[in-house]
Amino acid sequence: VSIGNICRSPIAEAVFRKLVTDEKLDSKWMTDSAAVSDWNVGRSPDARALSCLRNHGIETAHKARQITKEDFQTFDYILCMDESNLRDLKRKSNQVKDCKAKIELLGSYDPQKQLIIEDPYYGSEKDFETVYEQCVRCCKAFLEKPH
Repeated sequence: VSIGNICRSPIAEAVFRKLVTDEKLDSKWMTDSAAVSDWNVGRSPDARALSCLRNHGIETAHKARQITKEDFQTFDYILCMDESNLRDLKRKSNQVKDCKAKIELLGSYDPQKQLIIEDPYYGSEKDFETVYEQCVRCCKAFLEKPH
């Protein structure tokens, strides 16, 4: 989960989905991404995010959406990108009866200990590549842990 759901979280979603498919685990995982805000609802991911994914042979048809009360009740994990998203999600989850989701920073799984996945929106292509690499490392590590 990220602020607007057009850069970091769609990259993480697409990366995780590909890992799960490659490992033949797609029947075990339901993967989606969402935004904390409603700024970009219905929009495709940022062109630079799409181009970065395509360079790695990954396609996505994701459209931005805002996180819902049901997400907190349905998903086992809600992984987010930075401290402000973590704070907002925890606050929202407190208003949800029977919240089942464990809310964590995706970066907490990074073997290279890069806790925060910075928003590349105002950056360059290189910043999107950094987000991609962080997502690959974190998603692999997350998938390898027992659930």
